[in-house]
Amino acid sequence: MVKEFQDKNYWALILGGSSGLGLATAKKLAKHGMNICIVHRNPRNQMDAIENEFHKIKAEGIQFKSFNVDAFKAENRNKIISELTTILGKEGRIRTLVHSVAKGNLKPMIDDEKPTLKNDDFNLTINAMAISLYDWTTSVFEAKQFSEDGRIISFTSEGNTKAWKNYAAVSAAKVALEAITRNIALEFSPYGIRANCIQAGVTDTVSLRMIPGSEQIKANSLKRNPFKRLTQPEDVANAVYLLCKDEAAWINGCVIPVDGGEHIS
Repeated sequence: MVKEFQDKNYWALILGGSSGLGLATAKKLAKHGMNICIVHRNPRNQMDAIENEFHKIKAEGIQFKSFNVDAFKAENRNKIISELTTILGKEGRIRTLVHSVAKGNLKPMIDDEKPTLKNDDFNLTINAMAISLYDWTTSVFEAKQFSEDGRIISFTSEGNTKAWKNYAAVSAAKVALEAITRNIALEFSPYGIRANCIQAGVTDTVSLRMIPGSEQIKANSLKRNPFKRLTQPEDVANAVYLLCKDEAAWINGCVIPVDGGEHIS
C-alpha cells in the first residue's frame, strides 16, 4: 500500500471518530500514513471496545492521540488545541479536519404521546451538528495548525432535502452544516483551505439506528440503490481519503454524494 502521507507530519483531526464514518475514516487515513487525533464522547462501559479499535489504528505505525471529552464545550476545545500545539511541534500540521459528530434530538413535531420538538431542541442539534464545525475550524486556524493545503470535510445526508419523520432538527442542522461548509470554502480559500461536504448514502451505523423507523429507511434504500446494498462506512472513508490527496486540491465548496448512485432514483 502506498503511504503518501507518511513522513509529511500530516495529522487528521477527527471529531466523532470512535465509531461509524469517523472511525472508518481514521483507519483509512492511518493506513496511508496520516497521524490521527480523535475527539469523541463515550461512556466508560464502551471504552474497552473503542480502545481495541484505537489499537488497530496505532498498529499502522502512525502517531495517535485521542480525547474523550465533550467537543462542544469551548473550554475543552481550547484545551485540545493547546495540547495539539505541543504534539504537533514545529513541523506537524493538520492536513484534514473531519466533522463526523452526531448529537441531536430525534423528536416528532406533533405527537399525542411522545415529547415533541421545542426551540431548545433545534438549538442544541444545530449547534452540535453544524455550528461546531465553524468553531473548530476557526480555533485550528487561529492556532496556525492547518497545513498550507488544508482540507475540511463534513458529513451530511439525504435528509438535507427530504422530510423524514422525527428528523426535522437534524435535517435543519444538515442544511446549516452545508451552508457553513460552503462559506468556509469561500472565505478560507485565500489561506489554502478547501472545504467539502460528503452526502453519505444510508449507512447502518449507531446514529442511523437511533432514528425511529430506521429499518424502513434501510429497506427503501436497498430498493433504490443501483447496487442493491447499503453504503458502508468504508465507502465514505475512501472518499475522504481521495479528498485528502494532492490531486483533489481543486475540489472545493461541494456537496458530494457517496452512495453508489442512490440519490439518482
